[in-house]
Amino acid sequence: MNRTTENYITAHSTAENPVLEELHRQTHIRFVNPNMSSGFIQGRLLEMISRMIKPQHILEIGTFTGYSAICLAMGLQAGGCLTTIEIDDELRDFAHTFFVKAGVDSCIRQITGNALDVIPQLEATFDLVFIDGDKREYSDYYRTVIDRVKSGGFIIADNTLWGGKIADGCTADRQSRGIAEFNNMLIEQTNIENVIIPVRDGLSIIRKK
Repeated sequence: MNRTTENYITAHSTAENPVLEELHRQTHIRFVNPNMSSGFIQGRLLEMISRMIKPQHILEIGTFTGYSAICLAMGLQAGGCLTTIEIDDELRDFAHTFFVKAGVDSCIRQITGNALDVIPQLEATFDLVFIDGDKREYSDYYRTVIDRVKSGGFIIADNTLWGGKIADGCTADRQSRGIAEFNNMLIEQTNIENVIIPVRDGLSIIRKK
C-alpha cells in the first residue's frame, strides 16, 4: 500500500484511541522492533472483528507491548476474559500499565512463558484466538490450539504475507519457512475456512466449522 492511500485510510477512519496512540509512540521510543506492534489500522480491524464476534474468551499468542490485546479486549462480552501469553518477561509491566490506562486490565490475564507449554494447561475454550508469536512456531501454535477453539470460532494469524517474501517464494530463513509452512498447512485442512487479507503484513482469518 502506498503512503497516499495509507494516509487517506487513516484520515477517513475513526480516530485512534489516545491511550493506543501513546502506547504506539512509547513502543517506538523504548523498544527494538517496534513494528511488531499492530498499529492503528490493523488494531481498528482487530477491534471491529472482536466486536462483531462478541467473544467470551479470547486467547492471544504474543503480547509484545499490548496494542492488539487492548483492541481485542474492546469487543469482549461483559464478564469475558482475554488471556495473553508473552515469552519476554521484560514486557509484562509495560503492557500492564497500558491495560490499566485503557481500562481493560480487569479482563486481561497476562501469562509469561512459552505458549506451547502454557496452552495445554489452560481450561477455557476460545471464541477467538490471535496468533502473533514466533513465526517459526505458527503451525505448532495452530495444532495446539485448534481443539480449544469452539465450533464457529475464529483464529486470526498475523504476518502471513511476511513482507511479500512468501508470495515471492523467498523462504531461505526459518521465520519465512515457518509462515510458508503454516499457510500451506491451512489450505489442506478440511475443518476450517480461511482467507488472507492484505492488511499491513497480512492477516489470515480462519473459521472453525
